[in-house]
Amino acid sequence: MEEKKVQTRILSLDVMRGLIMILLAAESCELYTSLSATYKGGWPQAIIHHFFHHEWHGLYFWDLVQPAFMFIAGTSLYLSYQRKAAAGVSWSQHFKTVAWRAAKLFACGVALHCVYSGKLVWELWNVLTQLAFTTVIAYLIIRWSLLQQLLFSLFLLLITDLLYRFTAIPGYDQAFVLGKNFGTYVDMLLMGKDNDGGWVTINFIPTAAHTIWGVLAGKILLSTPNDTVKSKQLILAALGCLLIGYALDWMQLSPIIKRISTPGFVFVSGGYILAILAFFRWLIDIKGYQSKAWIFVVVGMNPIFIYLFFETVGKEWFNGVVDIFVGGGFHLLGLSNDTTAIFVAIVTLFCEWYLCYWLYQKRIFFKL
Repeated sequence: MEEKKVQTRILSLDVMRGLIMILLAAESCELYTSLSATYKGGWPQAIIHHFFHHEWHGLYFWDLVQPAFMFIAGTSLYLSYQRKAAAGVSWSQHFKTVAWRAAKLFACGVALHCVYSGKLVWELWNVLTQLAFTTVIAYLIIRWSLLQQLLFSLFLLLITDLLYRFTAIPGYDQAFVLGKNFGTYVDMLLMGKDNDGGWVTINFIPTAAHTIWGVLAGKILLSTPNDTVKSKQLILAALGCLLIGYALDWMQLSPIIKRISTPGFVFVSGGYILAILAFFRWLIDIKGYQSKAWIFVVVGMNPIFIYLFFETVGKEWFNGVVDIFVGGGFHLLGLSNDTTAIFVAIVTLFCEWYLCYWLYQKRIFFKL
C-alpha cells in the first residue's frame, strides 16, 4: 500500500514563527526599552509604544505576539497530528507525546518564574504554562469537525465571560477592573498572590481559542490545493473575528483587555493574526517571495530553545556580557548612554539570531 503523504512544512508558518521569536528576543535584549528611552516623543514614540503591552483597555501591536505564538502552536499541532496519523500512529499514542510535551512546557514555565525571582516561587503566568494547557485542550478535540471545534472555542469564551460577570465574590466582583476580578481571585486561591500587571492564570481558558483556531487554520491550509480558496477563507475568518471583537467592545459587552483575555480581545487579536497569516501565505507560498525567508526560518525552527535561552542565559548573563564589551567600546567613542544601549541591544539580538543560524546549519533542533 502506498504511504499517504502529508505536507509537514509550510514555509509561511515557519517565517511567521521565526518573526514572532525574533520580536520576543528583541524585547529580551531591551531593544524596545532602549528606543523608548531615546525617542520620547513625536512619530518615533508613536511607533515604539506599540512594542509594549497596553495598560488595560485597548490594544497595541505587542498584545498580538503571545496570541500569535499560541495560534501557530495550534497549526503546528495539527500538521504534526496529520503526519503521525499518516504514519499509522493512533490518536491515543500521539496524545501521550503531546501530554508529555505539555508537562515539560509547564515545568519550564514555572522554572522561568523562579529564575526571574531569583528563588523558588509558585507562579503560573508565563506563556509556556499557558501553552501547556491550551495544547492539551486543542488536541483533545482535534478529531472533531471544524464546526464542532469552532463552537467549543466559543463555549470557552462564553464560560470565561460568565465567570467574570456573575461570580459574586466580595472584593473580586468587578469583572473588568484590574485586581478586582474573578481571575485575580483564582490566582489568590492557586498561588496566594496576584500579579501587579493584572495577568491571570485562567487566561489559558479563553486563549485556548487561539490554539484551537490555529488548528482550524491548519485544516484550511491542508484542505484543498486551491490557494485562492484558502486565502479567501482565511481573510473572511479574519474579517469576521475583527468585526465581532470590535462590535463587542463598541457596544460595551466585552471590552478589549488582553491581561484577562476577554472575548473582545480574543476575537480582535485572532482576527489580526488570521490576517497576518493570510498575508504571509500570499506573499511567501503563493507569490514566491522566499529569498529572505531563511532569516526567519533559522529562528522559527528552534522556537522553544531560543525562548528559553534569551529568558534565562540571555537576561541573566549574556546581555550583560555584550554590554561590557560592546557598550564599553561605544562609551570610549563618546556615544551617549541611550545610543549605546540601542547598539548593545542590536548586537545582542544579532548574536542570538546567529546562534540559531549556527544550530540550523548543523541541523540541530531542540524539542521538548
